[in-house]
Amino acid sequence: MDDGVVNQDVVVFFDTTLRDGEQSPGASLTSAEKLEIARQLARLGVDIIEAGFPAASPDDLAAVQRVAREVGQGPDSPTICGLARAVEKDILTCWEGVKDAHKPRIHTFLGTSDIHLKYQTGFTYQQGLDAIRKAVTLAASLSPDVEFSPMDAGRTNPDYLVEVCALAVACGARTLNIPDTVGYVTPGEWHDVIARLIELTPGAGKGSGVIWSVHCHNDLGLATANTLAGVMAGARQVEVTINGIGERAGNTSLEEVAMALATRPHYYNVGMHINTKEIVKTSRMVSNYMGIHVQPNKAIVGANAFAHEAGIHQDGMLKNASTYEIMTPESVGWTQSRLVLGKHSGRHALKVRLEELGYTLDKEGLQQVFDRFKVLADAKKNVTDADLAALMTDELHKPQEFFHLNDIQVMSGTMGMPTATAKLSTGDGEVHIHAAVGAGPVDACYRALDAIINLPNTLIEYSVHSVTEGIDALGEVTVRIETPDGARSFGGYGADSDIIVASVKAYLAALNRMIAALGLGAVKPEGEAATVAIGD
Repeated sequence: MDDGVVNQDVVVFFDTTLRDGEQSPGASLTSAEKLEIARQLARLGVDIIEAGFPAASPDDLAAVQRVAREVGQGPDSPTICGLARAVEKDILTCWEGVKDAHKPRIHTFLGTSDIHLKYQTGFTYQQGLDAIRKAVTLAASLSPDVEFSPMDAGRTNPDYLVEVCALAVACGARTLNIPDTVGYVTPGEWHDVIARLIELTPGAGKGSGVIWSVHCHNDLGLATANTLAGVMAGARQVEVTINGIGERAGNTSLEEVAMALATRPHYYNVGMHINTKEIVKTSRMVSNYMGIHVQPNKAIVGANAFAHEAGIHQDGMLKNASTYEIMTPESVGWTQSRLVLGKHSGRHALKVRLEELGYTLDKEGLQQVFDRFKVLADAKKNVTDADLAALMTDELHKPQEFFHLNDIQVMSGTMGMPTATAKLSTGDGEVHIHAAVGAGPVDACYRALDAIINLPNTLIEYSVHSVTEGIDALGEVTVRIETPDGARSFGGYGADSDIIVASVKAYLAALNRMIAALGLGAVKPEGEAATVAIGD
């Protein structure tokens, strides 16, 4: 998509991980984390990044502006989009957020179903049309690229939907996005809805330069199927998120749509700009920043996506992989778990292997990773590609550290109460030590951290899994905590060959995210926590 010309043979990917995806419970991100995800989305080949909802808060506005200025520069960069309700204040704020991008877009929306008009806005059909006219006209006066969405289109009166879309185009919208906001429709009827709109909407038919888009939710597990049905009907933009995250049951999964198009090119007969080899790396980044674990049987990016256990499957795989695999693991960025490095490997060998896996580090970053690699290599005989990926995730995707883990020591067993002693340092050079007793070793560790950091919260999720097989496997832990009122939740990730250490890293990461998001700066430690000078 360049200069308003639509290539009907290419599906453009509109990624809303940073907007709709962040609305998933617990998926809170800092502006720095949003920027890193946006950079990775650009490497993935996403065409449009919906960077946020600028009018939602000053922080959201600042985050969108930062993405526009640092990721959205240059003719080959993605379009940077912001979302706005069909009201003047939202649209003006949205433009402030995206205007510095090389290719800015304003995306405005209004609920058009009878139930949304009656219970959300109180508008009549005519009042809805008046609001759309004002909003799209204002947006088009600011931005050369405007998208309009009739929210809850799946339950909107079909004739009114045509009228709404025609009005948006007449007022300057270049993209018409048709959302199944509540995940209500089925593939066959959604195909017919999109085909009918393209056929009947004045000024928006084939060859008009208007891009038709679909945005589907997964409440009935049909988001990907409905999105692909829309593509078959003529939609040439798909609105998706990494790992399918989003409100309620989530959104259409980017990786599922991309690999469907890549695996069945002669069926869908469309191209795309997605670099599929970046999919797994992007998935892991989003999962770990948001603290939302990817289920093992998740298509494309789940741990079991390319695993084969049944005897007949294994027999076929040994004879020819195509018997039970319709795509290769390497095509989406998975690597074979080869035993390539050990404790005698040097810094250069590690650097080369990391580059082969797609990680580029400066001298200082390489030294930090190398130090951790040597510790890991001492703990286990062989270090696999999967181990390296987990190590890089833990090293690169850390939140801002208001508190840093120096040491953790645990005593546990049948003869006494589990006890943990934690040693944390703060940015101002202070070191805090506290010991606590818990129901188990992890509970004791978390109580020790709570005593130092003094940030009330509720642990609502704790998940552990091993990266590879074997007793010496690297362990990954994801946790989620929420504020006492339940209003906000925060995720954390940790990886270590010691699962207790990984658990502490994950919890501390969540606490640091909570401190940053709530603007607490440095939380004052509890009075009973001992304070000593660094080096004692």
